[in-house]
Amino acid sequence: MLSIFTDLADWMAYTLFGLLPGSKLGGAVHFFIEDTTKIFFLLVLMIYFIALIRASLNIEKVRDYLAGKNRFIGYFMGSIFGAITPFCSCSSIPVFLGFTSGGIPVGITMAFLLTSPLINEVAVLLLLSLVGWEITLAYVLVGLVIGIAGGMFLDLIHAERLLQPFALKAYQSANPATVAERVNTPKLTPKERHEFAKHELLDILSRVWKWVFIGVGLGAALHGYVPVEWIETNLGSGQWWSVPMAVLLGIPLYSNATGVIPVMESLITKGLPIGTTLAFCMSTVAASFPEFILLKQVMTWKLLAIILALLLCSFTVMGWSLNAVSFS
Repeated sequence: MLSIFTDLADWMAYTLFGLLPGSKLGGAVHFFIEDTTKIFFLLVLMIYFIALIRASLNIEKVRDYLAGKNRFIGYFMGSIFGAITPFCSCSSIPVFLGFTSGGIPVGITMAFLLTSPLINEVAVLLLLSLVGWEITLAYVLVGLVIGIAGGMFLDLIHAERLLQPFALKAYQSANPATVAERVNTPKLTPKERHEFAKHELLDILSRVWKWVFIGVGLGAALHGYVPVEWIETNLGSGQWWSVPMAVLLGIPLYSNATGVIPVMESLITKGLPIGTTLAFCMSTVAASFPEFILLKQVMTWKLLAIILALLLCSFTVMGWSLNAVSFS
């Protein structure tokens, strides 16, 4: 279904605007159109749908299941759901907003948000065909572990306190501690449920729409400018500093898991160590500037800094570990 946004971007960039498919400008405009239309579609769909569920069903039972004695299962489920959904980092944010407004624990929501851009079924199939099952399995397992461990850590530090006020209010309004206050409220009519969902949708859209354009615009400007040759030349020696350097280089760039696979293949075939390659590609996919610009609208700077440090440390340790194994 999401291919409709690619077709729309093809038509607008290459037919309506007359840009060349192979040009940098054409690629940037295509990227911008495809991602903005996809993100706004997901924003409208996910926020409205989850708000409608909140007004219609007893979502507290689901939340209590995830938040209680089965919390580790919740992290695992959140991470698995992130792995099977075809979302890039920016496209995952509408789902994150929906989960937050639904009262799903922040750690479980973050397990989804951290895993979703790293793994999807298309990327796994491409990776399997290009580099074999060993590297593919390592990539998938690392992505899942980062999501689960990250979610657990963020729950331990009570990361919900570091959400932006409107996101924290939405989370607290659906928190189990406030359920008792709503037990005896009358059941809403279909029209009232629609009005509630519409109000929730418009409120969140009014806060984040401009940051969608800014974030995706930055990603479009950087898209296609991955300095593969420089990376091959300067980071291929396997020195200890090459892994953190590769992770830092990935931050200003932006791609999704599917788009970064050809870059990964090129780097590996040119001799870049596997750990350094995966660290660079994961940083490009999951720690990009566009994603953090969008996340700033629902998270404080402190929480963003914690998440960024968590990701960078995870990617660096993973890169060192895989390099040590491959060189031994």
